[in-house]
Amino acid sequence: MPKYSIGIDFGTESARAVLVRVEDGKEVATSVYNYKDGVIDEFLPGTNIKLEPDWALQNPADYIEALKRTIPELLEKSGVRAEEVIGIGIDFTSCTMLPIDKEGTPLCMLDEYRENPHSWVKLWKHHAAQPEADRINEVARKRKEKFLARYGGKYSSEWFFSKALQILNEAPEIYRAADRLIEAADWIVLQLTGQERRSSCTAGYKALWDPETGFPSKDFFKALDPRFENVVDEKMSREIHFLGERAGELTARMASLTGLKEGTPVAVANVDAHVSVPATTVTEPGKMVMIMGTSICHMMVDKKLHLIPGMCGVVKEGILPGYYGYEAGQSAVGDIFAWFVKNCVPKEYFEEANERGVNVHRILEEKASRLRVGESGLLALDWWNGNRSVLVDADLSGLLLGATLETKPEEIYRALIEATAFGTYKIINTFEENGVKIDELYACGGLPERNKLLMQIYADVTGRKIKIAASSQTPALGSAMFGAVAAGKENGGYENIIEAARKMAHLREERFVPDEKNHLLYEKIYAEYERLHDYFGRGENNVMKTLKKIKKDQGVRRC
Repeated sequence: MPKYSIGIDFGTESARAVLVRVEDGKEVATSVYNYKDGVIDEFLPGTNIKLEPDWALQNPADYIEALKRTIPELLEKSGVRAEEVIGIGIDFTSCTMLPIDKEGTPLCMLDEYRENPHSWVKLWKHHAAQPEADRINEVARKRKEKFLARYGGKYSSEWFFSKALQILNEAPEIYRAADRLIEAADWIVLQLTGQERRSSCTAGYKALWDPETGFPSKDFFKALDPRFENVVDEKMSREIHFLGERAGELTARMASLTGLKEGTPVAVANVDAHVSVPATTVTEPGKMVMIMGTSICHMMVDKKLHLIPGMCGVVKEGILPGYYGYEAGQSAVGDIFAWFVKNCVPKEYFEEANERGVNVHRILEEKASRLRVGESGLLALDWWNGNRSVLVDADLSGLLLGATLETKPEEIYRALIEATAFGTYKIINTFEENGVKIDELYACGGLPERNKLLMQIYADVTGRKIKIAASSQTPALGSAMFGAVAAGKENGGYENIIEAARKMAHLREERFVPDEKNHLLYEKIYAEYERLHDYFGRGENNVMKTLKKIKKDQGVRRC
């Protein structure tokens, strides 16, 4: 009898679930649930409470509804019986965190706290904790904390302690009421198993935890704020569980909700980008995986520890056993193209798309593909949502240079694609300059499937061949693979994730090979990108931050 595992990828706008045959990774059924409240960045649901700029929240009720909807649909579509499912794995965006009470109930689900924005889930792209991130970096540098080097020399406003400190600063009543501050990934595992099992991946990359030294000292947290001294012991946990471990088994309540069998093994939670690495067949150094969607995460492994300026983090066995796992990223990629289409494309382009029955992105891609490298005279900085790597600065903003009265939408569209490719190239070069060799690129996510021009530009800019994951649900597949590992070999699963990757992960035949002529031309344009990157990003000209401060002072919300 075939064995199956389930992987659920909790993304920014939706949750995607996949039912996978364990023996060969065949995806038998998929299900997608679009969150009812989506990204909450204007008003709290059901209220007139307006959020400040740079806020991004979610409703945890959407996550439970996703479990309730997607898993039964997988079973119904496939005809697979509950007893044939040997394991479950989940992954999440990160750092996406929330305050909960002793019963594990999110504070936003309690009437007394519901109208306080700090009681809700803070999504990964919540950037309103930049002052707290600045404080963390200032204190860490002053104290010469060694951990800062593991995060590229700078802690991000997107990460756990920045958001936790913001809650303490702006809503101390929520901080006091919270029995736990917890990553949403770990909260879902708590819901599935009834056990709090914090993941080494979320703790390592987002909460300053190291498998050898643990969390930073109490003295460090006290230096941030005396009320924050015992944040780990009072609001978190020092018991951390490694990827590949079994977190627990499905509770009776969750079995009833999902239609699965009580006692089904559940894997320790993972992060969407990190879980994608083995799902793209990558199990060794020299290969960078790009998870390409609304943003890009850049993942790779190496046998040695290297301290890379501006990386998001390096964690021992944070991605694969036996390796140091490295993370970098760009805060906005697909989101930039979506912004452009929503706000800057004239109606005749939409009319043409409607007449042809295609998406307007396809029209722009076709028109942009007819342009030669450098033909538009445009150059952009891809900081529409700040810069994650290598500057780690959420207060930076986008820039378009070279526009004239003759500039066309497709020229801007191509320049924006090129800018994001230059951002990736900057990350690659920074890693190689600091000892991490990158020979090949692997890609997964929505963008490689939808935009061939984008992928070719990335190959041309970086001068590297790009291979594409076979699965269109790579994070969910990776989670299913870890679900099979949690089940164990004795139950029809696998002994470790490397073994699972050999059987369950696959690549497409399609490859994107760099055009050497285009690469040489792009090198000239990239040199100008680097000059702009350092001029606006490293403090020589802080006009972006000045404008942002003026905007905030005037109370003008981003459209």
